[in-house]
Amino acid sequence: MNQYQDINTVVNRRQLLMQAGAGFGGIALNAMLAQQAEAAAKTKPKKPTPSLSPLSAKQTHFPATAKSVIFLFMEGGPSHIDMFDPKPALQKLAGKPLPDSFEKPITAMGEINAPLLASKRKWKQHGEAGTWVSDWLPNIATCVDDIAVVRGCWTNGINHAGGVCQMNTCIPLAGRPSLGSWVTYGLGTANESLPAFVVIQDNNGTVVNGPRNWGTAFIPAVYQGTRLNTGKEPISNLYRPDDVFVTQESGKLDLLAKLNERHAASRKQQSELDARIESYELAFRMQAAAPEAVDLSQETQATREMYGMDEKETKVYGTNCLLARRLVERGVRFVQLYNGAGSKWDSHSGIEKRHSALCRGMDKCVAGLLKDLKQRGLLDSTLVVWGGEFGRTPMSEKGDGRDHNPTGFTMFMAGGGVKGGQTIGGTDELGLYAVEDRMHVKDIHTSIYHLLGLSNMKLEYRHKGSPERPTLNEGEFMEKLVTG
Repeated sequence: MNQYQDINTVVNRRQLLMQAGAGFGGIALNAMLAQQAEAAAKTKPKKPTPSLSPLSAKQTHFPATAKSVIFLFMEGGPSHIDMFDPKPALQKLAGKPLPDSFEKPITAMGEINAPLLASKRKWKQHGEAGTWVSDWLPNIATCVDDIAVVRGCWTNGINHAGGVCQMNTCIPLAGRPSLGSWVTYGLGTANESLPAFVVIQDNNGTVVNGPRNWGTAFIPAVYQGTRLNTGKEPISNLYRPDDVFVTQESGKLDLLAKLNERHAASRKQQSELDARIESYELAFRMQAAAPEAVDLSQETQATREMYGMDEKETKVYGTNCLLARRLVERGVRFVQLYNGAGSKWDSHSGIEKRHSALCRGMDKCVAGLLKDLKQRGLLDSTLVVWGGEFGRTPMSEKGDGRDHNPTGFTMFMAGGGVKGGQTIGGTDELGLYAVEDRMHVKDIHTSIYHLLGLSNMKLEYRHKGSPERPTLNEGEFMEKLVTG
């Protein structure tokens, strides 16, 4: 098409929409679409029931114990041997090199011959099962009877880019759909007026890999995560500007709707436009439901205190945790809350100072979320997952820090059918390698899918003629999560 062609020539709208940005990138159209819906409801006759939305709720492969997931992602790599996995042998051998009996690990910074670093934490057993938790997490320690601590985790991603990518997509390289998008694809949504998959950071830093962590890769963009803002206005540009009249919007929206329908009708084999239109339609439906969902002023003072919202150190993440509860309460399927966005948990030096501050800002918030979900009867149907992309080494780095440890680390799960008050798996006597009931990231994802009633082998999307599955045909469900 010549750039000087007559203005009446048909424009390639598909290219225009695809270049306008993904998901909610076209948020400027939200207000217009909202008025279209309102005007259509009032002035136009009802049309026949349209075909099901790609986000319509779907049947599970087998009975589920969880309906939604809240993934508390500690970005940067929290130290398992200072929080959930005490190692007396590490204290005895502190200052000495890694024993010859250990296979030499490959570390991100190469300090494999650095001396072992003792943990300065005080440890205590909590709950009926006597779960070990350090003094960095006094509030989470009160919830251990609802928590399954999983000590035998391991991954392949040795650096942050690979580790965060794998924890979100099952492989260390780009190109695969995220965990949340697969869940959304497999289950759909339980509330058509809110996103099915929401992502919230605790600061304005950039999570390693950015939107790739909640992207869809080769499955339709309609299943991608929607990132909400941190602060007083979680959703930008939600309301119609005061200087734009309803009548102005109505005419524009009628025209836009006709153009969309005409364009899509002749290109049914292409999903990109349908995904974009669906995101716009969700955006205008959100104008009615979202303000109430994110209005935390409805919560009691006691609830605010439970999450630490009135304290400086816990205000931000406490707000995000409370918002997550309100979202799953309203049918949002998958909520991912990043803590320490920008790899703040990465403590190559000064781990005492760094981890101490991060734990103070997170501990009360997470405990508040677990207790609040439980008292509202939501913990039974909400799976809470806590962890980072890897753990940290027992060897020191720069004298007072720890390097990345992908070969053994700890995560925990609670709710959603998980039996609490137990510890699953374990690392060696120094916390370097997972040796008992080992769970690779693919096993972790498979277990999350299983609790949601999804089989990692039956959840499938055809891409270029090949069946693509979320865990690349690998991964086993850890039955001890539900049996103990």
